[in-house]
Amino acid sequence: MRNPPAVRASSLQGEDVPHEIYGFRPYLLAMSASWASAIYGYDSAFIGGTLSLPSFQRTYGLDTASDSAKANLSSNIVSTFQGGAFFRCASSFLVAERFGRRPTLILAAIIFSIGAALQMIGRALTGWGVGSSAMILPIYVSECSLALIRGRLVRTFEVMLQAALVCGFWVNYGVNKNISPEGSMQWHIPVAIQFVPAGLLVIFMIPMIESPRWLVSKGKLQDARKNLSWVRSLPQDHAYIDREMSMIEVAIEHEVSSTGQRENWRQIFSELFQPGVRGRMVLSCGLVSFQNFTGINAINYYCPTIFRSIGFTGTSVGLLATGIFGIVKMAATMLYAAFLVDKLGRRPLLLIGAVGSSIAMFYLAGYSKISGSFEHIPPRDAGAKTAVAMVYIYALFYGMSWNGIPWLFTSEIIPNLVRTLGMSFCICIQWVTQFIVVYSLPHMVIGITYGTFLFFGTCTVFAIVFAWLFIPETKGVQLEDMDLLFGPDVPILASQARDNYVQGIAARALDEREDSKMKAAEIEHV
Repeated sequence: MRNPPAVRASSLQGEDVPHEIYGFRPYLLAMSASWASAIYGYDSAFIGGTLSLPSFQRTYGLDTASDSAKANLSSNIVSTFQGGAFFRCASSFLVAERFGRRPTLILAAIIFSIGAALQMIGRALTGWGVGSSAMILPIYVSECSLALIRGRLVRTFEVMLQAALVCGFWVNYGVNKNISPEGSMQWHIPVAIQFVPAGLLVIFMIPMIESPRWLVSKGKLQDARKNLSWVRSLPQDHAYIDREMSMIEVAIEHEVSSTGQRENWRQIFSELFQPGVRGRMVLSCGLVSFQNFTGINAINYYCPTIFRSIGFTGTSVGLLATGIFGIVKMAATMLYAAFLVDKLGRRPLLLIGAVGSSIAMFYLAGYSKISGSFEHIPPRDAGAKTAVAMVYIYALFYGMSWNGIPWLFTSEIIPNLVRTLGMSFCICIQWVTQFIVVYSLPHMVIGITYGTFLFFGTCTVFAIVFAWLFIPETKGVQLEDMDLLFGPDVPILASQARDNYVQGIAARALDEREDSKMKAAEIEHV
C-alpha cells in the first residue's frame, strides 16, 4: 500500500476547528460502547475469586481434590472462556463488515447473557460474546473519534474494564464475608451479576450511531454525513464536516485503489499480507502477545493463588488483597486515560510501564526463591511486605501502560479497508496467548514455582526491546495519515518512521501554503 496522496482536504487540526466538536457526544458514544469492556473486565475478575469460594470448592469437589486435580479443573474452567473468545473473534469480522459495528456489539451482549445463564456449561459461550465485543469496540470508538482526543476516548474502554474488574474482585470478597458457604447462593451471585453489564450494553447501544467510516466504505455517504454531523455536533452542511468527509473518502478510495476490488474472501485475507499492511500486523500482534506475557492475566484470573504464593493465607485475606490490587490498577488506568495517553504519548508509556513491571516480577521471583513461599508460609517480615508492595507496583506500572495501549495502538494503525479483519486477527492472537497463559499458570505454580515470576519478568524485558526498536509514536496522528508511519517505503525502526511522518506533514503543509498563495494570486489578478 503506497503512501496516501499529498494533496487532500485541509488539516482538521488548524485554527478553524469549531469548538462544538469537543462536546459531550463523543464521550457519550465511548461510554455507551464501553459497557462491552465491562463484560470482559467483570468476567476476568470474578472467576478466579469464585474458584476459591468455599461453596464452589465443595460443589465441585475441589475441597478434597489433589493439587494437580485442582490445577486441571481451574485451567479448564478459566481457559474455556478464552477458547470461546478466540473462535468468536475470528468470525466477528464477517458480522462487523456486513452488518456494521453497532449491531455486532449488541449481538455480543445478547450472546454473553445466554452464556451467563448457562454457566458453568456456558463458559465458552460467554467467551464467544466477549471475543466479539473485544474485537469491535476499539474499532468503533476510534472510527468515531477525533485524533486529538482519540486516545482518551478509546481508553474509556480500559477505564470501564478496570471498574468492572474491581467490582468482580470485591463481589467475591463480599459474598465470602457475608453469605453462608453452606448453600450455592454464595457463588451464584457473582455469576448472576454478569447480566448487568450485558444488559446495559444493549440498552445504551440501541440509540447510538453507526461508524461514519464504515458507512463510507459501504457507499452510504448520506448516512455517514448524518452520523458524522451528530457526533461532531455540527450541521451536515458545515465546512468542517465537508473537510472530514473528504478526508475519509480520499483515504478509503486510496486503499481500494491500492488493493483492488474485493472479489472473494481469499483476496480479502490476502490484503493483510500486502506491503504497508503486513508490517502493521506484525507490530500489532507483537504488542497484544507481549501484553499477555507480562503476566497480567495470570494475576487477574488467579490473584488469590498468587497472594497465597507470597504468604497470604485464608480465603478472605486473599480476596481482600486481590480487591486492593484491582483498585490500584483501576486508579493507574484512570490516570493514564485522563492525563497521560494524549500528553506523554503511547511509546514512552510502554517503555516506562514495562521497566516498572519487570522489576516487580523479578523481585517476586527472588523473594519466592529465598523465602520458599511456594513450599511453606513465610514470616510476615519486611521481605514479605515488600513482595505485597511489588504486586501493587506492578499493577500501577502495568495499568498506566500495557493495560490499554496495545488495544489503542492496534485500532489506530490498521488501514480502514482491512481494519475489522486486521483487528479480528490481532485479537485472535491476543486470545490465543491469553489462553496459553491462563491455562498454563496453575501448572507453572506447581511445577516451576518461583520460576513463574521469573518467566513473566523475562518476557517483559523482551517487550521493552520490542517497543524501543519498532513502536513509533502515534499521538495526535490522524487515522488517514498512518501511512506516513507504516507505509511500504517507510523504515521499520521507530525513530526513522517518526522522522518520515514529520517530513511528510511538513511537505504537505508547504504544498497547502503554496496552493493558498496561488489561489490568492488568481483572485487578486481577477
